[in-house]
Amino acid sequence: MRLATFTHRARRGSGVVEGEAILPFPPGTELLDVIRAGELPPTTAAVPLTEVHLLPPVEPPSVRDFVTFEEHVEGVRRSVEGRGGVPDAWYDAPTFYFGNPHAMVGAYDDVSIPPGCRAFDFELEVAAVIGKEGADLTPERARDHVYGYTIFNDWSARDLQSREMQVGLGPCKGKDTATTLGPWLVTADELEPYRDADGFLRLALTATVNGKVIGRDLLSNMSWTFEDMVAYASRGTRVRPGDVLGSGTCGNGGCLAELWGRSGSQDPPPLKPGDVVEITVEGIGSIANTVVAGAEPAPIARARPRHRTRP
Repeated sequence: MRLATFTHRARRGSGVVEGEAILPFPPGTELLDVIRAGELPPTTAAVPLTEVHLLPPVEPPSVRDFVTFEEHVEGVRRSVEGRGGVPDAWYDAPTFYFGNPHAMVGAYDDVSIPPGCRAFDFELEVAAVIGKEGADLTPERARDHVYGYTIFNDWSARDLQSREMQVGLGPCKGKDTATTLGPWLVTADELEPYRDADGFLRLALTATVNGKVIGRDLLSNMSWTFEDMVAYASRGTRVRPGDVLGSGTCGNGGCLAELWGRSGSQDPPPLKPGDVVEITVEGIGSIANTVVAGAEPAPIARARPRHRTRP
């Protein structure tokens, strides 16, 4: 089943996608409420998809973006950090950072270049959306806590990211401006036929820029399953309905920075206004965002010299 959030005639709604139409839930029904309830409300008269504007399926309480593709780590580390190889610590557990839940954009919305960015990039990912609360889950139990999956494009300001990560914390403004979710949420049962013998979802992934294929991979090339990721995310804390867990960027051209790291040059070039990035995931669908110019950064002074007075 495909579930979407949308606007129609200036009103926000959510509903079930069937073919080329949406069957709306009663007015005021948020998809996150449907996820929490665990059952679908009644639907009303169908609305053609061509008449709605698709929004991010959920407004997530939290966003964790993992890094589960070894090939991506190998390429992008050289581009962002100037070092090759894969850190040994990466193999210990499915590492993630917290993204900005207020930066979600829809499947076909314009995406602004972050202020001050000169090396804008896309990232081809799939996200799991949590359906019910859980803590200290095992991977076996975690499967029942995944409600569904959606496409996740973690837009990245690579030059800002490279500089700020030298502080030793992690991505800041390099990852803060936009994340595309969409076009809808596909319930977990719909993707079970794609599960392989090792428990991974074997979905074909493709990314194009202006119609040219930049990356192709399989989601099953992840080094951890989504169940492993959910279990790790819940360790010592809780995952809650609507939480979004990104797979991390796939390899083989899942982002420009991976290619830059392998070639030693920015080829293909960074994204610029007018570029259209389209991502397609087998079993889910496609999203396509147009890059537009962003605001100029408001100046902020460098840190003042150390203040040496003492109480």
